[in-house]
Amino acid sequence: MPANADLPLLLLAAAAEVTQAVHAGVTAAGFTDVRSTHGFAFVRMAPDGATVGEIAEHLGVTKQAASQLVDELVTKGYADRNPHPRDARARLITLTDRGWACTRAADAALAEFTQTWSDTLGAATLAQVGAVLSQVVAPGRVRPSW
Repeated sequence: MPANADLPLLLLAAAAEVTQAVHAGVTAAGFTDVRSTHGFAFVRMAPDGATVGEIAEHLGVTKQAASQLVDELVTKGYADRNPHPRDARARLITLTDRGWACTRAADAALAEFTQTWSDTLGAATLAQVGAVLSQVVAPGRVRPSW
């Protein structure tokens, strides 16, 4: 068995901890009606909005599934449908003030999570972990794994 056989499981566990920490922070801030999937959609809508098709592509789901998610976010007051500035057939989905407030709560939870790891590992070790991971993990969109 390879020396690092448990590495994939540790990485998956770390990702799950990040997701749980963000969800806990958002919930503690009063946003009790959001799911982690909503946050992944918020990332695509910020800062300038996105079409349902762009959200679908970002999440790796069908346009129908993304449309249902957008309907839910609009109903809950996290997003608005707006005329698209360059395509009369499309709608631009943007975050509302409530959506931005939820996003700020998620950012605060991420900062707290990072600080906890820094307190545990030390700032230099955490920086080294980040540097090493950046050599093998391509930065870019993060989406839920269904």
